Amino acid sequence: MNALPKKVKIVEVGPRDGLQNEKETISADVKIELVNRLSSAGFANIEAASFVSPKWVPQMATSAEVMERITRRAGAIYSALTPNMKGLEGALAAKADEVVIFGSASEAFSQKNINCSIEESIARFVDVAKAAKDHGLRLRGSISCSFGCPYQGDVPLDAVADVVGRMRDLGCDEIDIADTIGVATPRKTQAVMERAASVFRLDGISGHFHDTYGQALANIYASLEVGVSIFHSSVAGLGGCPYAKGATGNVATEDVLYMMNGLGIETGIDLDIVVDAGQYISGILNRKGSSRAGNAIAAKRAG
Repeated sequence: MNALPKKVKIVEVGPRDGLQNEKETISADVKIELVNRLSSAGFANIEAASFVSPKWVPQMATSAEVMERITRRAGAIYSALTPNMKGLEGALAAKADEVVIFGSASEAFSQKNINCSIEESIARFVDVAKAAKDHGLRLRGSISCSFGCPYQGDVPLDAVADVVGRMRDLGCDEIDIADTIGVATPRKTQAVMERAASVFRLDGISGHFHDTYGQALANIYASLEVGVSIFHSSVAGLGGCPYAKGATGNVATEDVLYMMNGLGIETGIDLDIVVDAGQYISGILNRKGSSRAGNAIAAKRAG
């Protein structure tokens, strides 16, 4: 095992990946306030928008307004999901710093979700990737179901490596290895991350873990042990898992930061400001957030 990284990058995905699953419409003002609070906490990278058809994801219909009105912190990366060329044009107009393309490591998931093979799905991004690079944007690739699939179950390591290689060839600067349904456990996590690192540089690989079975923090620690130093998380644990009824989704940012602080790993992020942001958005949604650390710190403050 490697020594743990001294510094990690946390990519905050709550404003996009977290909120997009909410049933009630969330106003642009609330999204802007949330992004601004997260920016002030010191995040180097915030996934703030998604330029998808409002017909498919109504919650993201205000993405252009959000990107226009947020207060951008110097040096921070504001990312947008772009499923096609139209989405890329939206991201360019909104002055996104990074565009995110996505595929699956599971053939069954690809067929069920977007009615095409993995190979076909990645081919659709060739033009998007080229245009992003031509415009000097960072390009991130996200690979869902890298640890397991709701339809086919186990996903072979070679299948993950294959998609990592395809994303690499498109010119991705960073590649997310995502546990979409939250089924991974630590040893499996290490095997997948090591396999991904055999085809792409380790410092460009990120872990995107869902906490469906309560394993996300353990999997992040296991990833740290093999040298992964980029992780995704969502303030207040925003976002459910659509394949496991009532299950939590993204690992909560507050919990990840609490662990990193305890390990002496530098994040550059102020946990107290993130706790405030988590309590703010939980209040708006009229429910308690799923962050253990966030709720404990808030309760301790309330005395």
